[in-house]
Amino acid sequence: MSVRLIPFFGRPVQALWVAVVRFDAKNGFVMSSHVAMSLMLALFPFVLFTVALAGALSQDYVTDELIELIFGAWPSDVAGPIVAELRSVLAESGSGVITLGGLLAVFFASNGVMAVRKAMNQAYHDRDSWPFWKTRLLCFGLVIIGGITILIIAAVEVVLPVYTQLVSEKTDVNVSEWLSVDRLRWTFTVAVPAGVVVLAHLILPTGRHKLRQILPGVLLTLALWAAGGWGFSVYIAQFATYSATYAGLAGVMAALIFLYLCAAILILGAEYNGALMDLESDPEGATQ
Repeated sequence: MSVRLIPFFGRPVQALWVAVVRFDAKNGFVMSSHVAMSLMLALFPFVLFTVALAGALSQDYVTDELIELIFGAWPSDVAGPIVAELRSVLAESGSGVITLGGLLAVFFASNGVMAVRKAMNQAYHDRDSWPFWKTRLLCFGLVIIGGITILIIAAVEVVLPVYTQLVSEKTDVNVSEWLSVDRLRWTFTVAVPAGVVVLAHLILPTGRHKLRQILPGVLLTLALWAAGGWGFSVYIAQFATYSATYAGLAGVMAALIFLYLCAAILILGAEYNGALMDLESDPEGATQ
């Protein structure tokens, strides 16, 4: 594959051009579909299990916080139907969601992680030399750690404002004003996707890359996610007619297309990092 660099532009712009060309040449749109479908299959069981477990442990005190934490960064028109269906299933389901549902949730969610890992390896030109069992254990571990982390964050969102309110009442310092529920919720809504992207670049590829090497792609991914999420929400609200085309599946299709957009941006960010590394080590070789 030969890539002609754009003259008179700096390395970041040249790397972006190389990343776009490589994304297309490596069937990035096809890989994005694979990742989006895998995440879609993993999302509902994982969220259902996590929210059901949190509700059982906290007597439903953290259920709303947990749902807001997971879907807070999504466009409301995309997240709304999923959240409504999630609440409906939680209201009607029993302990099976936490037992058998938990096993299925971990399995399907690990498939989603494996799909992202494959896309990352392809973008970074890393040869996947790991045996199947090692890859599967890594994905299982990340899913379990991710679920525990989400539960802890949701608990913090509930407990910390109560604690700050007590501190404010006993002292002259109004701590609850700058550690309000809304401020905490906004902070975690931004921090969680950023942390997920950083870990995806650091942990999932077979090769290990330094933090300074992955940060450009992480920042590009987060910026494009923010712009893409806003643009997609405007499109859904103003122009889309999914209900007329897909009837009862309109919410599912909107979520699938949104995940497809997010997956494409994530892969492009990894390609951008790979292009920057190649241009830094061998400017001529990066164009091949």
